[in-house]
Amino acid sequence: MAVATDTATATGRSRAGATARPSVRRRRPWLGRAVVHLLLLAVSVVYVLPLLWMLIASVSNLNSFRLTLPDALTLDNFDAILNVDTTYRPMLNSLLLCGFATLVTVVVSILAAYPLSRYRSRLRRPFLYTILFSTGLPITAVMIPVYSMFVQVDLIDSMPGTTLFLAASALPFGIWLMKSFMDGVPLVLEEAARIDGAGTMTVLWRVVLPLMRPGVVVVTIFTFIGMWGNFFVPFILLLSPEKLPASVSVFTFLSAHDQTQYGQLSAFSIVYSLPVVMLYLVLARKLGGGFALGGALKG
Repeated sequence: MAVATDTATATGRSRAGATARPSVRRRRPWLGRAVVHLLLLAVSVVYVLPLLWMLIASVSNLNSFRLTLPDALTLDNFDAILNVDTTYRPMLNSLLLCGFATLVTVVVSILAAYPLSRYRSRLRRPFLYTILFSTGLPITAVMIPVYSMFVQVDLIDSMPGTTLFLAASALPFGIWLMKSFMDGVPLVLEEAARIDGAGTMTVLWRVVLPLMRPGVVVVTIFTFIGMWGNFFVPFILLLSPEKLPASVSVFTFLSAHDQTQYGQLSAFSIVYSLPVVMLYLVLARKLGGGFALGGALKG
């Protein structure tokens, strides 16, 4: 009887342990999710706090570095910056520089990525490695020889020269990214178009580009954003105050009257961010469909 009782007790404990283990396993995913959510919340707070400080400081009557609630809301900071010399001309210069440079980068990236994606050559792999190396090369490492070259060819303080250099500095990243998107377009569609008598440029503009439109949008957005926030290149290559873009003119708020104008700086930052936000909102809808290649291959 004692042996049977011990056996029954051991069996009951084993069953209890077996029933308890699933509950422990069920609790572990909840614990992992809670930790992940806390980490994501902490990262979100780190990103949200500067934005919150910028919004509050732009309408605050206090010129304070700390994140404090203002005594009263005011639009004086926007009134102080919304003029030709402070905002309108620098914003127009930024749009001209970044807009034309982005257009040149996207067009040249498409023309360069197509042969790299479709044709095979012994120089293809070394060229791709060179492009990959160029994407990681810091722009500050080449600015001294570039400045010397610009002085010799009389392109210092030239808007077209600065635009072309911005486009050239963004080309390695644009070509590499554009080729990655172009590799996803099936070669069968090009062969069908060539059978119908289409040339190379017709195949590129009529067949390949419509199918990789989201890729072109991605390259456009990333290129424009990278140029829009570029401070070093126009600061070195442009000398006239009336040619400086908004990324350089923002420096004036940090040294005006030997005191940083935090309210005006925040207001200018909000206005300065609007073109990038608008570009993303306009082009983001083209990213939702993705690469709709399934329907193109049917039949």
